[in-house]
Amino acid sequence: MSDRRVLLIVGGGIAAYKCLELVRLLRGQGIAVRPVLTPAGSQFVTPLSLAALCEDKVHTDLFSLTDEAEMGHIRLSRSADLIVVAPATADLMARTAAGLANDLATTLLLATDTPVMMVPAMNVRMWTHPATQRNLATLKADGVRFVGPDVGDMACGETGPGRMAEPAAICAAILAALAGDAGRPLAGRRALVTAGPTAEPVDPVRVLTNRSSGKQGFAIAAALANLGAEVTLVAGPVAEPTPPGVRRVDVETAREMLAACEAALPADVAVCVAAVADWRPAEVAAGKTKKTPGAPPPEIRLVENP
Repeated sequence: MSDRRVLLIVGGGIAAYKCLELVRLLRGQGIAVRPVLTPAGSQFVTPLSLAALCEDKVHTDLFSLTDEAEMGHIRLSRSADLIVVAPATADLMARTAAGLANDLATTLLLATDTPVMMVPAMNVRMWTHPATQRNLATLKADGVRFVGPDVGDMACGETGPGRMAEPAAICAAILAALAGDAGRPLAGRRALVTAGPTAEPVDPVRVLTNRSSGKQGFAIAAALANLGAEVTLVAGPVAEPTPPGVRRVDVETAREMLAACEAALPADVAVCVAAVADWRPAEVAAGKTKKTPGAPPPEIRLVENP
């Protein structure tokens, strides 16, 4: 990867700070990073910090006399193996989908034939708005790749889809994109991965479960997707973000997990690392099981899971 270069367009959003860690990870892989900082992006990260980490000049102005004397925006747009927009705000996505070229970032995106990857980050309602979803569909149809967004807490205090993917996940997606077919030996293969615990209901309140985090299964699913596989991840109740390029099916009980796995067949690869409960209650109480003072706890008859 030492001969590869990424053109990183840093958009305006609080998640822009993650780009500094992304640059560090890419540089650690030997990938050169040439930064473009939008005016809004400069409100969150400084040109000096980007320049120091990238070890390259930070480009900010479409009408730079120095750069444009040599048609700098054209040279920039062709100087990399991959253009990454992170964070890709709703505004940047909209202007790119419309084909506008009213600043350096959108001019670069319109003037290039280099592959483009966008990493969205915005408020949950902005992400789910029909206009943003139309722009997303347009950009995907134009060949733009996407990483994220994740589901989680946001700086605005709301929770939902729209959180920018973590730098490690973005870096992995960039490495896979730069590797091309050579880095995707599982292209055309179907993989099934199970992860996390199951939760077997005793009554509407209580369940039998364990403390499995699901991290191992999610990491395996991400690795298989990066190698080109079409991955179905059947996950028990965990809070892990869905890896890029992975189809996720959420389940609770062992029987639901079995049904989801059977529905995902046929598969060329199966990695079953879920912590499936060995037992489940034979009957689920219709209401919360009460305890009687002075009496032994109610018996729960268990049966073995399939």
